[in-house]
Amino acid sequence: MTAAPNLLDASLNSTYAAHVTARLLDFFADTTPWPRRLWDISSALALREAWEAGDWQREQVLGASAVGWYLHTLERQIGPDRGLGDSLLRKELTQLLRSGLAPDSQQRRRLKQIIPLATDGYLTRWMEAVETAAPPSPERLARAVATHLLDSGWSSGQLHRWVHDTAQLSDATLRHLLEYARDLAACGDSEFEVLVPFLAVPNQQALAERLPEWRPAPAAAEWFEEQGVTRRPRHNGAFVYRIMAKDAVAAARAAGALVLRLQARNSFARAGRGRLQPVGQVWVGDYPEALPVQPPARGADVLSLQREGTMYSVTDSDRLDDALELAAPLNEGPPAPALSGAWAAIESLLYHPGDKDDPDGGRVVAADRLAALVACSWPRAELTALSYRHRPTQPDELSRALEAASTNIERCREVARAVASGASLTLSQPSDVAACERMSKVLAGPRRELADVRAVYCSVLRRLYRHRNIVNHGGTTAAVALDATLRTAAPLVGAGLDRLVHAALTLRIEPLDLAARAENSLALVGDPLGPPVTGLLN
Repeated sequence: MTAAPNLLDASLNSTYAAHVTARLLDFFADTTPWPRRLWDISSALALREAWEAGDWQREQVLGASAVGWYLHTLERQIGPDRGLGDSLLRKELTQLLRSGLAPDSQQRRRLKQIIPLATDGYLTRWMEAVETAAPPSPERLARAVATHLLDSGWSSGQLHRWVHDTAQLSDATLRHLLEYARDLAACGDSEFEVLVPFLAVPNQQALAERLPEWRPAPAAAEWFEEQGVTRRPRHNGAFVYRIMAKDAVAAARAAGALVLRLQARNSFARAGRGRLQPVGQVWVGDYPEALPVQPPARGADVLSLQREGTMYSVTDSDRLDDALELAAPLNEGPPAPALSGAWAAIESLLYHPGDKDDPDGGRVVAADRLAALVACSWPRAELTALSYRHRPTQPDELSRALEAASTNIERCREVARAVASGASLTLSQPSDVAACERMSKVLAGPRRELADVRAVYCSVLRRLYRHRNIVNHGGTTAAVALDATLRTAAPLVGAGLDRLVHAALTLRIEPLDLAARAENSLALVGDPLGPPVTGLLN
């Protein structure tokens, strides 16, 4: 096949490579707003999840219908995945998924054996696809690279630093970026020594000092001195763990997970005996700076509470307040309460006993309704953000219209009109340029594009429901896709709760009614009698 003209060897400032780079930075930043976050998991992890589902089905933690729905969805995901090589491998995977992968079937055993073949050289095959006459879109390429590296175990912080530093090099090309990504994907885990200091360790002499990983204060001070740490925290001893991980930041976050487990155990101590108090930072051997013991918040933001001035207005019987309390662990809590609380909040608002009479009903419909709400919210969130990014050196028609607009919805409509008409926005950040391209596609074909987005959201939120069942009924937080589930679902749950809170405060509309409105809007958008893209929930 004829090669595409110089996409790999073009500068990272070229249009295609700049889009890829901008989206990688979006995907790896822990503070990226929800509309620009990474919603997918990698094909490799998704296949591992499909294999693992057989164990949960055998133990009756997951039902056959839930597994079947997931396998059908996964079939659609891997179909266009150019990292899976030629059509023969994809054909084989498709046939295995269509078999249903019964827990003790030969097809499930075959899937386990074929997953390494699909994973090895995955990013190399994406590079080869870029060199063909029909290269992948930069959006799809960036998503494939980001999901594959994150689900391989690399930390978002380390990956963001790598992309940022590479983008600063004047001679860097897309080939440099993708070759390094390929090398990262091929790396195995390394052993890291992580020191976690504590201010207080109750019953330290009896319970901590006998453990090989414990270091009393003098020994911890020696460790700091050996590592050349000059700004040492006040502490009363430390645990030193040897952790296998891809990078130092990932090792620090793994140590943070161990601290959460220690605190969970300590919570069962008799009252009055004190509580375990970590310093709040960890130190990784040969890494130059301290790292936080807690991972960054997962991005479940409900901004309407602040915008509408109701952050501290709490009632005893409000269902939305109850849901927010249930979902609170989703942002920063341990995995089990994060999953359980998030799903309890979703189900309490978006499931009704009458759904049992629907042949397609069941509690999982709450996930699909939330997906519809968030899909309707996505264009307006992006268009509103773009309205504040358009900054021409000389005022133009759009900037004057934006200046005259008194509300965000008016700004959103003005930008939508400009983008739909083909006008160019003056945007300085590549991330905004990429967002404008996505919105141009949505405005040109809203029904198709939003249906695709909703399908992705459904997959993410149904995964949340399955993992909630694995935690609650399987009694474990060791599922292979649990971390990826929280990474992808938390921002979407936050966005959905934000819409529900906003609707309750400003429109006095109930959650199930708003979900019905969202479903109608997605069915009718693009029709002359349907709603505009900028007003899908109005």
